[in-house]
Amino acid sequence: MTNPTELAIRCFGNDDPLYAAYHDEEWGVPVHGDTALYERLVLEAMQSGLAWITVLRKREGFRAAFDGFDPHVVATYGADDVERLMADAGVIRNRRKIEAAITNAQALVALQAEGGSLDEIVWAHAPEPRSTPPATWADVPAQIPESVALAKALKKVGFVFVGPTTMYAAMQACGLVDDHIAGCVSRTAS
Repeated sequence: MTNPTELAIRCFGNDDPLYAAYHDEEWGVPVHGDTALYERLVLEAMQSGLAWITVLRKREGFRAAFDGFDPHVVATYGADDVERLMADAGVIRNRRKIEAAITNAQALVALQAEGGSLDEIVWAHAPEPRSTPPATWADVPAQIPESVALAKALKKVGFVFVGPTTMYAAMQACGLVDDHIAGCVSRTAS
């Protein structure tokens, strides 16, 4: 018997079971909590300039190499850790992106020490839901005013590598916006 989601229309991911599972079970589902959001911001930054499937295939390697994305641990990383990560084939070995992940962990720890949270900042920038879903990917913007504002808010508290386009991708992934196209199995299932 054929699984109905095998024949379903998806925004992306039909050609790869890992990608399909990510689309069906994670992308666009609300994410809360500083550690979970920190992980997503790191992964979105790592994806910059690459295909998301590349990051997705290395996700478990990232989790192992970055101590489960515990920001309090990553914030303590030094030069030896950067070199360790640069030598780790289980992650994307881009020095600027690795250093940004450490800087962002330090910014998050400082934010928490002042009584703030990444969750509060991110979700304060959630836009109003769209009245109609995008018909095609051409109808999905690369950034929106709220992603521009989120990038500015994060930079103000010390985050780096958080441009408006990367923040819009994070907003999509973390459920702040629903960009599943009309007819997508994830849109019609809800």
